[in-house]
Amino acid sequence: MLPTEALIKTPAPVISGSGWNKLEGAPQRPKKVPPAVGLITPATIFVLLGLLAPLALMLRYSFNQYDPAELMISAFTFENYAKFVQDSFYQSVLMTTLAISALATVICLIAGFPVAYFMVRLATPKMRSLFFILIILPLLMGNAVRTAAWMVILGDKGLLTSSMTMLGLDPVKLMYTPTAVIIGLVSVLLPFMIITLQSVMQGLESNLEDAAASLGAGHLTVLRRIVLPLALPGLLAGTMLCFILSMNAYATPVLIGGPQFHMMAPEVYQQITKAMNWPFGAALAFILMGVTLILTTVSNVIVQRRYRKWSE
Repeated sequence: MLPTEALIKTPAPVISGSGWNKLEGAPQRPKKVPPAVGLITPATIFVLLGLLAPLALMLRYSFNQYDPAELMISAFTFENYAKFVQDSFYQSVLMTTLAISALATVICLIAGFPVAYFMVRLATPKMRSLFFILIILPLLMGNAVRTAAWMVILGDKGLLTSSMTMLGLDPVKLMYTPTAVIIGLVSVLLPFMIITLQSVMQGLESNLEDAAASLGAGHLTVLRRIVLPLALPGLLAGTMLCFILSMNAYATPVLIGGPQFHMMAPEVYQQITKAMNWPFGAALAFILMGVTLILTTVSNVIVQRRYRKWSE
């Protein structure tokens, strides 16, 4: 066979219909691993080892038995969870935690929404930057430091009591009360709510509000029919964040609430470090995590359905 005949009989590569740059019969280049995989892998390993592994270990501890002599005996029993169900004290602690967290979250939402709206719509760029710095500034200090400042203000001889005495008013005892705990939690959580709402509302188109106002809608109507439905994802995110943080608050209830005030996170710490009852402390921790997860998930589903209904 002549060389020219061999060239004529050699089948030409066919261009596939799915892409003009791929030829049938041509060697395929090895697929490159996306750069994101290399960036995510170390973080994934760190999360698995630093978060999930301790959680799995604590979950296993929650099924063990407590023994005063040996502290913990390896077993598989539900007696720690049964103890929570049968003991009304721990149920009241959970209900107190839910009530305090819900009140603190609602107050943060009511106080944070106007501030976030003002920063996005009404404030000048310089004023917006100043407000943002003032909001971020408390986050540079730890919760214990901010809570200690509230102890100075709300104490029996604190700033509030001294000011009321100077004005001839009867001093109000707020220290070591649920009201003081709510005040402390709001001061800790409010920056998170404002930042979350501000970041979401920043992306909302102001033209919709202007169009509604030009058609005769009042400020309350614009707020109720335009702003709130569009800002609903931000409201949900800020509410969930504040609620989760308040459910797991430790420093504020301990320092401001006092020894007679009980919430779930300090009770978990008490069982593990003071009573040395690791199984029951682990069970309390997972009950707290489970209740928080269920409530936030249900709230997310309800709000998302409402948001989709408004969007249709």
